[in-house]
Amino acid sequence: MIRLSAFSDEAGKELSVQIAALLRNNIRLTELRSVGGKNIADLTADEAREISSELKENGIRLSALGSPIGKVDISVDFQGYLEEVRRMCVLANILETDRIRIFSFFNAYEERNRVITYLNQMVEVAKEYGVTLCHENEKKVYGDTVERVLDLKKNVSGLRFVYDPANYLQCGELPSRTLPALYGISTYFHIKDLIYETGELVPAGCGDGSIDELIRRISDDTILTIEPHLMVFSGYNAIDSEIMKHRFSFQSNEEAFDTAVAAVKKILTGNGYRYNQENGGYEKA
Repeated sequence: MIRLSAFSDEAGKELSVQIAALLRNNIRLTELRSVGGKNIADLTADEAREISSELKENGIRLSALGSPIGKVDISVDFQGYLEEVRRMCVLANILETDRIRIFSFFNAYEERNRVITYLNQMVEVAKEYGVTLCHENEKKVYGDTVERVLDLKKNVSGLRFVYDPANYLQCGELPSRTLPALYGISTYFHIKDLIYETGELVPAGCGDGSIDELIRRISDDTILTIEPHLMVFSGYNAIDSEIMKHRFSFQSNEEAFDTAVAAVKKILTGNGYRYNQENGGYEKA
């Protein structure tokens, strides 16, 4: 079974707008990244409890915490930074998810040993809270290519991996290489597509991310987290300094979000999946 999740903050800043977008698209999971324009890392415990309560009231839960952990320079005061990791784990516990999305540090290509040491320590901290850290292949972090992701897999025990095809394309890594090498080690998938030659972000299936092939490979239960990036959204500049390039334009973030979801559902349907209202997942017909 495939379950859909989404970065719901791309539909709107306020939690009520995010919930409405998820519900009208029959999505019961979110990879929570920001609420009210406030990054998840900046939430207080009380704010997290309120968010958790409102999500549960609407039948929505977290597939993962879309944290910015590891999206910092490798020169960071790491012992102090571990306290940020701990705080993020506390928020994950409050929000009732056992997965946190992380990264592997900027300006770290020549700092392999330090990256591996830091990530191992972060994984150990997360274990204290019953949380699994899931590394995303973001451009310009250490783990942004096949070789370096496999290096992390081999040397950081307990670290799990998120596969983002568009991010690999931005690093010159084509699906013909990344999918065979990394599909088998990926815990879940971010669905974001990109035209390789132009760098334009597009709905799933309209770019070179081979989303269709990714879905054809799926044989076990997994989660596809839709990360549209089809419009600039509230808080984007706080998480990424890169300028987005788009092939298509939309009247609103909600329209862009719904278009992104529809594109994924079209690929699922084309591969023989049908939505099961009872469990909220997609199953082979």
